[in-house]
Amino acid sequence: MPDMRRCSVQCLTSGQLHRMAYTEWGRPDNPRVLICVHGLSRNGRDFDVLAAALSCDYRVLCPDIAGRGDSDWLVDKSAYAVPSYVPHLLSLIARLDVERVDWLGTSMGGLIGMALAAMPGNPIRRLILNDVGPVLSAVALTRIGDYVGRAPHFLALEEAERYLRGVCPGFGPLSDAQWRQLTLNSLRPEGNGWRMHYDPAIGDAMRAQPLKTDMLLWPMYDAITAPTLVLRGVDSDLLSHATAEAMCRRGPCARHVEIAAAGHAPMLMDPAQIGIVREFLVD
Repeated sequence: MPDMRRCSVQCLTSGQLHRMAYTEWGRPDNPRVLICVHGLSRNGRDFDVLAAALSCDYRVLCPDIAGRGDSDWLVDKSAYAVPSYVPHLLSLIARLDVERVDWLGTSMGGLIGMALAAMPGNPIRRLILNDVGPVLSAVALTRIGDYVGRAPHFLALEEAERYLRGVCPGFGPLSDAQWRQLTLNSLRPEGNGWRMHYDPAIGDAMRAQPLKTDMLLWPMYDAITAPTLVLRGVDSDLLSHATAEAMCRRGPCARHVEIAAAGHAPMLMDPAQIGIVREFLVD
């Protein structure tokens, strides 16, 4: 596996200076940059396999969004929201000394990418949205909110892996080794066991404003001009097939690819899925 570097960048939120950690793959002087941003309760290590596969052609950066992974937790828990994360990612991009970047965002990471790509003068060259779009299912968000931040203390890795498999069946068909690696990357030591590697308050921030109807973000999506690829797990409960198809007809007129045997959200660890990403980026 190619070398992986652990780095960090300083960000500012609600008067708090805090560190956002990220992993970096590929040549640090490569002007072709891909930023991969994870979902709500995940971290940048989700992209290890994808980043390693693309690191010969790209400088790949995979941040841990605030409150996740090795990044600092926020003091202002209400700031765990997309509007806070966009400036954090701009701080990361600013240190890269490049004019343009490609963006791959899973779920929440896709929402951050959409928000940035909709801004005039934004740096996004190509945008990949992994199982997320401008219509967010209230049912799916409620399901996610029911478990995020409420994971128990695990005394054994096997217990943690069973939990992860139970709450994340939408990741798709993964090998036992892949599930174990995802589990290891999802945990932090605590006492005589482990906790999930995120601030539990990210779930509180989500549950503070429960949705009764689907969230509609079409004006933001319609403002995007970058070439866009939409990946959707065929069994996804967050992004419907109808919404994905509508995304092909308006805004950036995205390409749409359905990922078989996956729900919310495909993990992009399969060679075929990585090939779809590679083909779009180099097209």
